[in-house]
Amino acid sequence: MDLKQLLLKDAMIMDLKATTKEEAIEEMVDKYYQVGVINDKDLYKSDILKREAQTSTGIGEGIAMPHARDKAVQRATVLFAKSAKGIDYQSLDGQPAYLFFMIAAPDGADNLHLQALAALSSLLINPDLVANLKKATTADEVQKLFDDAMAAKEAKDKADEEKQAKKAAAAKAAADNGTTEDEKPFVVAVTACPTGIAHTYMAEAALKEQAEKMGVDIKVETNGSEGVKHKLTSDEIKRSVGVIVAADKKVDMPRFDGKHLVNRPVSDGINKAEELINLATEQKAPVFHSEGGAVSDDEDSAETKSLWSKIYADLMNGISNMLPFVVGGGILMAISFLLENSVGAHSQWFLFFNNVGNYAFSFLIPVLAAYIAVSIGDRPALLPGFVGGYMASQATASVVSSKSPAGFIGGLLAGFIAGWTVIYLKKALKNLPKSLDGLKPILLYPVLSLLIVGAIMYFAVDPVFAVVNHAITAFLETMGTGNAVVLGTLLGGMMAIDMGGPFNKAAYTFAIGTFTATQDGALMAAVMVGGMVPPLAIAIATTFWKNKFTEQERQAGLSNYVLGLSFITEGAIPFAAGDPLHVIVSSVIGSAIGGGLTQLWGVNVPAPHGGIFVTPLANKPLMYLLAVIIGAVISGVIYGIWKPAKKAAK
Repeated sequence: MDLKQLLLKDAMIMDLKATTKEEAIEEMVDKYYQVGVINDKDLYKSDILKREAQTSTGIGEGIAMPHARDKAVQRATVLFAKSAKGIDYQSLDGQPAYLFFMIAAPDGADNLHLQALAALSSLLINPDLVANLKKATTADEVQKLFDDAMAAKEAKDKADEEKQAKKAAAAKAAADNGTTEDEKPFVVAVTACPTGIAHTYMAEAALKEQAEKMGVDIKVETNGSEGVKHKLTSDEIKRSVGVIVAADKKVDMPRFDGKHLVNRPVSDGINKAEELINLATEQKAPVFHSEGGAVSDDEDSAETKSLWSKIYADLMNGISNMLPFVVGGGILMAISFLLENSVGAHSQWFLFFNNVGNYAFSFLIPVLAAYIAVSIGDRPALLPGFVGGYMASQATASVVSSKSPAGFIGGLLAGFIAGWTVIYLKKALKNLPKSLDGLKPILLYPVLSLLIVGAIMYFAVDPVFAVVNHAITAFLETMGTGNAVVLGTLLGGMMAIDMGGPFNKAAYTFAIGTFTATQDGALMAAVMVGGMVPPLAIAIATTFWKNKFTEQERQAGLSNYVLGLSFITEGAIPFAAGDPLHVIVSSVIGSAIGGGLTQLWGVNVPAPHGGIFVTPLANKPLMYLLAVIIGAVISGVIYGIWKPAKKAAK
């Protein structure tokens, strides 16, 4: 595909007016909408911000490459934009960004589009091209610069292929003659980013260019949006002196067992290619073992993640896999409660919806535990995780008699216990004869992990946490209004602290656990109100304090009415990212008040999701609505008054 078909002239912004990262994204998204590249600004912008939340796409050297692939995109396009003064884009090198390439790829982008996007991305490591782009003043100049760069790259790629072919022939001839050829150090690498559009291929190009300068042979496998390209063979891995994995998503790691492996973010592949290649060729990186993770003589190695970040990632894996069961089962149960009022508790329709919803809910704790375990110990941990989670959900799965199961607390522990049990089993069994390797996944891991996890749950975890869970449930059922208000206030405020992060998830998961244990939707009302307030407050502030917001912010504010009413707290994240102090503090105040009011008024919502749309299910629908309104208005007024006025552009 001709790059001119991607770099549309009418989608270029040769003089970006924005002065902040958020304004730059708004301006580029707005331009895409104006020229018809996207049909839903909110959806596309939301996906752009999700990618930014993973790691900044300000890759350094004055370049930023925000990108998203979603159904709002009508055709694959690259928007080129320039800022004369530079913008603080939170780039990885801490320097301002001057050149912007916002990549839009449709959900069903074909290989031609993806190949063109990959080619375009790989060109941007050329410093001459970057320097010339900074000087360009017209859209025609930009297109010509890329055309010339692409032609030069194609010529170089062809020459490299011929060179590799000659090298392979020379190596074969040397082997046939019984001689050896003086070889350069050989390194293999894998590059991958979550979207697989830009950074994957830029890291590939940067590593290859740096390796050539250093006199190192390298082969780079890309795990991009086209799938795996230039896949490494077992022979190539075997003869390499080291491995580089520059990736922000999971790649096939067991094949690198026993090799010195550098494991870094994809951005390091772009910006620290020389450092990565040196670590690999000098074999200073840890030796990777597919069973039990990477082992390094240097305990302070930069390759090791912090303990908390690992625990958090494992926990989020369990929660994200559990949520579909929560939402699907919860909504069906909510429908059954509506039917109960109209057709009766003995109707087949009520029984159908209620039973199917309850069946889904019965999987919550096993799924949570199973996928925490999988995140830690991979597939062998699935079985003990599921069984441990199931035992936590059953009151009878304990050495002592109990009226309550271990519940969510026990399920969380079951997941971590199962995952780490498998990790230690892999280490304990790694010295068995190779002839027994085939028995490990089908016999040894399942039987031993199930035995160990089952024993820990039956004799230790379930007996202790069944008592704890029963005490918590009894407390919630018997506590007075004052205690309930305090708890509702706390949970409501937590929903607004990080708007989808660990505090938000902890509050929501606690309410779900209480709901499944007691079928009491009081705390669900508190967290639902707490989660609706932040986006609604943003909408109110942008409506009544218009002079303090840009046109793009006011438009985004309108969409927050819908997001807030739908219990999608994440709608407030773009505003919180740009102004965390004013947004978060005001949101927490309103959410805490709204959550507390639900408990003061005894509001009960027997549904785990739905926002304003499950109001008919509430025992006190008017009080439920009033709690939302009061919380949102308080937060919106605080934010609107407190936020500084927008500075006029100079």
